[in-house]
Amino acid sequence: MTQELKTLQDELKEFEDLNDDLSLLESEADVTQFEKKLRSKEIFVFLSGRYDKGNAILSINAGAGGQDAQDWVTMLLRMYERYCQKKGWKTKVLHQSFGEGGGPEGRIGVKSATMEISGGYAFGFLKRESGVHRLVRMSPFSAKKLRHTSFAMVEVLPEIKNELENIEIKPQDLKVDTFRASGPGGQYVNKRESAVRITHLPSKIVVSCQSERLQGQNRETAMKMLYAKLYQLKEMEKAKELKDVKGKPVSIEWGNQIRSYVLHPYKLVKDLRTGIETSKTEEILDGELDQFIEAGIKK
Repeated sequence: MTQELKTLQDELKEFEDLNDDLSLLESEADVTQFEKKLRSKEIFVFLSGRYDKGNAILSINAGAGGQDAQDWVTMLLRMYERYCQKKGWKTKVLHQSFGEGGGPEGRIGVKSATMEISGGYAFGFLKRESGVHRLVRMSPFSAKKLRHTSFAMVEVLPEIKNELENIEIKPQDLKVDTFRASGPGGQYVNKRESAVRITHLPSKIVVSCQSERLQGQNRETAMKMLYAKLYQLKEMEKAKELKDVKGKPVSIEWGNQIRSYVLHPYKLVKDLRTGIETSKTEEILDGELDQFIEAGIKK
């Protein structure tokens, strides 16, 4: 418990010996304030993982659903950016692969996007967002206004320190390609080949970065992403080894749907792991994710 909460707790004890109405009202207000602050602090008790305090790398990839799925990636990217803004975290889009345009409200479809999130406990709060997110709505791309279901995969990785991990990357195991960083509609952000794509040949993992103007900086960021993905691969291998001991399968792969967002014929966002649901779909898509994220952390 922080010093702030201890001080507030001492003040509440002083009110116990007072019986006048004014003191009682002040006490009730302070109790409410204390409970609110306590709830905001207790969540950190559950964030004790090795990388929970650090930054995160969040990737979103379109699944089944064509243009609707690409538009869904754009919506999810905006949702997480808004959530991070509310938490006071900094975000930077490291790479985007743009799809078809013509989306609602002028949105450009995105096949895949990777975003760096910098802030205290960013990974701890977001790590349980990994999984398949399902959208059901009346498709803005359907001339007949048919209901459509789209899927997108969210992956959240920790930003790890290379020297702290027993992960060896040999130079001969890397294939490095450079290309021009492009924006929506094929417009070039930089006419030089500053964007970097790195393929780790043994694992077939591919990472890309195009957010910086200098090739060297993009390569450095891409290597951070590669270390994070190799770390995740190691953790998955450990989980498979412990599968028989734990007695139940551990799966963090594609197909593990975690949340549904229904916009038509009714409005409902429901987390399939915790059972938390709400009809305030606009607020959720605007980044009001606390109830879902905190319930997932405590589960």
